[in-house]
Amino acid sequence: MTIQGVVTSRDVLRHPVLIISSFGLATYVRCCKVILRRQHTTFLHCVFS
Repeated sequence: MTIQGVVTSRDVLRHPVLIISSFGLATYVRCCKVILRRQHTTFLHCVFS
């Protein structure tokens, strides 16, 4: 198994409660914005932006 670190819509939509409880609502919203803009980024970039 390799870790790519790319935010996928599948991951964000399947695990919203985990993302919000672990990293906060702002991080979840940033992830959703990335998905809507169809950008490729890492999850860590969403967390620390």
